[in-house]
Amino acid sequence: MSEAYYYPETACEHHATKGCGGIVNRDMKEGFTLIRTYLQDNLLFTDGAMGTYYGEITGKYNEFPELANISDPETIERIHNAYIAAGAKLIKTNTFSANSIVLDRPRTEVAKIITAGWEIANRAAGKKDVFVAASIGPIPDVTEQAELNPATILAEYKFIVDTFLAGKVKIFIFETFSELTYLQEIVPYLKEKEASVFILTQFATTPEGYTRKGISMEHIIAGVKTCGGIDAYGFNCGVGPGHLYNNLKDISFGNDIVAVAPNAGYPEIMHARTVYVQNTGYFAARMKEISALGVKILGGCCGTTPAHIEKMVNLIKPGPVITPPKRETAQKPVNLAAGRQAGDFFSKLKHNQFIVAVELDPPFNADPETVLHNARLCKQHGVDVITIADSPMGRARVDSVMLAAKVKREVGIEVIPHICCRDKNINALKSTLLAGYMENIRNVLAVTGDPIAAAERNEVKGVFNLNSLRLMELLSIMNKEVFAAEPVNIGGALNLNVPQPAEELLRLCKKKEMGAGFFLTQPIYDDGVIDFLSRIDRQAHRYILGGVMPLVSYKNAQFLNNEVAGIRIPDRIVRRFDPRMSREEAENLGVEIAVEIAGRLRNHVHGFYFITPFNRAGMIVKILQRLNLA
Repeated sequence: MSEAYYYPETACEHHATKGCGGIVNRDMKEGFTLIRTYLQDNLLFTDGAMGTYYGEITGKYNEFPELANISDPETIERIHNAYIAAGAKLIKTNTFSANSIVLDRPRTEVAKIITAGWEIANRAAGKKDVFVAASIGPIPDVTEQAELNPATILAEYKFIVDTFLAGKVKIFIFETFSELTYLQEIVPYLKEKEASVFILTQFATTPEGYTRKGISMEHIIAGVKTCGGIDAYGFNCGVGPGHLYNNLKDISFGNDIVAVAPNAGYPEIMHARTVYVQNTGYFAARMKEISALGVKILGGCCGTTPAHIEKMVNLIKPGPVITPPKRETAQKPVNLAAGRQAGDFFSKLKHNQFIVAVELDPPFNADPETVLHNARLCKQHGVDVITIADSPMGRARVDSVMLAAKVKREVGIEVIPHICCRDKNINALKSTLLAGYMENIRNVLAVTGDPIAAAERNEVKGVFNLNSLRLMELLSIMNKEVFAAEPVNIGGALNLNVPQPAEELLRLCKKKEMGAGFFLTQPIYDDGVIDFLSRIDRQAHRYILGGVMPLVSYKNAQFLNNEVAGIRIPDRIVRRFDPRMSREEAENLGVEIAVEIAGRLRNHVHGFYFITPFNRAGMIVKILQRLNLA
C-alpha cells in the first residue's frame, strides 16, 4: 500500500475538487438541500471500510476501531485523508459500533468517542469539498448476558442521535441493518428534532438477496418507502459487488436515491484472520456496472481500501447521473406447489368446523414406527391433524419437519411440525422451511423453544437467532415471496397459565400481526383459565385450540406441576391420584379428568389440541370416544 494512502499531503491533489459541484463542507447547515443538489448532477463517491482497513494498517484486528478516536486519533484522521485523496466526496465518522451496548462502556465515555469521531472527520474534511456523515450501526437485541428490551435499544439509538445532533451533524447513515424495526421509530424522532438532516439507510444482505433477518431486498425497499423521513436507501456489507449487482439488476429504482457499498469480495481465513483479496480492478469494474443501474451513491464496505475507491472513481469518472429506463421486476414467486392440493386443516377452521389436533413426540432414536402407528390410530378415530414437537425440553430428537413429512406421506393425514428457534440460525431455519414446503408441509407452529438444561450448557449451545415473533415474520415474508402460490398456515403458542392471562392475549395479537392464524394453548387444568376463555371474544381471537394433556399418574402430575414451565395443575386434581394406583387405574382417572376438562372447554375454543403422554395414543382415543369425537 502506497504511503500516499496514509498521508494526504503526498496524495494527488486533483481529487479535492474534481466533479464536486462546489459543495463546501463548512458546518453542513443545510445537509438535506446540499446533498440533494449535488446528486442532481453528480454521482457521489463515499469512502470504504474503516474497521478492516484500520486492522490492516495497525495490526489491531481484534480491537474496536472506534476506541482509537480517543487513543489514536492521528491514525483515524490519516485513514479519512487517504479516502479523500482517493476521490471520496463523502466520509463517514468512525462511530459504527459507538454505543454503550456493543462497546460495554458507560454513555459518558461513548459520547466522548462519538464527539471525537465527528471532530476527527471534520478535521480531515477541512475546507475540501467533502461531505461528512454520522455512521450508526445496528445495536444487537441479544448480548452474551441477556436478551435486551426493545425500549432499551430504542433509548440507545436516541442517545446516539442526540449526541450527533449536539455536534450539528446534518447527514446520518444507518449502516448494515437487517430490518426496519428500530428505523421506523428513530427516523421520525430524528426528523422531528432536525428537519434539515439527510438520512440514508443501508442494509446488509446475503448472496441470495435477503437480510440476516430473512427479509428480501424488495421487501426492504417497500418498507423504506412507507417509513417517512428516509431520504435515500441502499445496501452495504454482507456480499461483494458481483452478488449485489445480480440482486439489484432486476429492481427498478425510478428516481430514488440509492446507495451501494459492497464488500471487496468474499473473505478467506488465513492464520486465524479474516483476509480480503486486494481485487481493486474487479471491484471497480463491478461498481461501474452497478452505477449503470441508476445507483447514485457508490462506496465500499469490509475489505475495501483507499485503493479500491481510487480505482472505482477513476474508472467510473464523475459526471452527470443518467437514470436508466424503468425495468420490470423479473423475480416472481416460485410455484413449488404446482399440482398439489392444500390441506384442509385450516380450511376447516375457517368454516367453523371443530378441529381435533393430536401431538406426537418424535423419538430419540431413528425408529419412527411408534409414531407412525399412533398417527394411523389417530386418523382412524377422526383426528384432523397431527402435530410434531421440535425436541421438547431442549433434548435432541428426530427432526420435527422430516418426521412430519414422513407421517403425512405414509399415513395420509395433515401435519403441523413445531419449529423452534433454539437450535438453528436464520439460514438453517429458512432451509428447513424450504425443505418442508417441498415435502408438502403447509402448516407450521412457530415457537421460541425450551431452553437448554443448565447442566448441558457447557456442551450444548442455544442459538436463538430469532424468537417466535421473528420466525413468524420470516414465514410471512416467505409466504409472499416464495410460497405465494400456496402459503403456509402459521400457528403460535398461547400460555394462559399465568397470573395475568390478559397480557398473553396482547402477545397473541402481536403474533397475529406477524402472520399467525391459529394458536395452540398450553395444557389447561385450571377452571380459572377456562373461565377466562369463556369471557374473551371468540371471533376476535380466532382460532384457538385448547390444550388438553391427560395425566398418567400421581408422580406425573407432581412432575408437570413443579418442573415444567407453563403448566399449572390445581391441588384438587393432583389429590385425585393416589401413588398406590395401578397403571390402568391411573390412566382411567387421567382419561376421566381430561374428558371433564375438555367438556368445560368445548364451547370456548375452536378445537382441541391433545398432547399424547408417553406415546400412549390409546388414552387419546378413549377421550375422543367419550367426547363423541371419534
